[in-house]
Amino acid sequence: MSLLTWGMIGAGIAVLVAGLFLVRARFAAASGAGRVLVLGPVFEAVALAIFAAEHFLAARDLSAIVPRWIPGALFWTYFVGAALLAAAISFITWRYVRWSASLLAVLFLIFVATIHLPNLTKHLHERLFWTIAVRETAFAGGAMVLAGSLWPRGRSAGTTLILLGRFVVACTFVFYAIQHFLFPLFVPGVPSGKMTPAWVPAPTLLAYIVGITLLVAGVGLTIRRNGRTAAAIAGTVLLLLTIFFYVPILLLEIRSPLAVEGVNYVGDTFLFAATALLAGFGAD
Repeated sequence: MSLLTWGMIGAGIAVLVAGLFLVRARFAAASGAGRVLVLGPVFEAVALAIFAAEHFLAARDLSAIVPRWIPGALFWTYFVGAALLAAAISFITWRYVRWSASLLAVLFLIFVATIHLPNLTKHLHERLFWTIAVRETAFAGGAMVLAGSLWPRGRSAGTTLILLGRFVVACTFVFYAIQHFLFPLFVPGVPSGKMTPAWVPAPTLLAYIVGITLLVAGVGLTIRRNGRTAAAIAGTVLLLLTIFFYVPILLLEIRSPLAVEGVNYVGDTFLFAATALLAGFGAD
């Protein structure tokens, strides 16, 4: 394996171990769906650490994504890596989370505004473009809900962040559910251009199960009394998908040129699972 692959995997494992250790007290104090939801920030931190490592170790490659009109592309690549790592540390230590989550939401929205929206007219009819743009927006939505849930009670800013962020995640669930029904042979979770490997049994059935889960969860998130349960179910299904689908794909590709891509798929789906769990924060 390359240094990049080792670095991304190592960062994710290190944050996962530290996060599970540090979350013990809050996990023990939670009950019901809350016990699943409380793991959301830990899983979010794991994915952020994976991508932070990628920004540090593959900075020159990733700097090409920075729009040309923004000077200092390499600097901003490292800056984003540092920001992702800082957010990951904040989430697992549970310190200054309201601000780190707020800034993380802003960061994802900046990605959408500076990278995806300017290319909207060029890729208007491309499914993959919409998948990625909506994904980044959903990641921002999950961070918004987390930030809003930690705002002082009674403040309109916190309520607005929760409702807006949860609405964004709910719409993403429905949008992705439709893609699972229309394109069942592509990898499930975060729809992309990668076909489901031939060794996966019943790929269409798997896509339909994930699609139905996302559809039901998307509707459930809009109903206040069902928000926590919907988020917990969607997050659990996506987490299981990451463990039993994307991790095996990574292991099969670990010594191939597709290793980094495999790690990215694990990170993306893990982050989507965490986003689903974060959407349940602040729900009664």
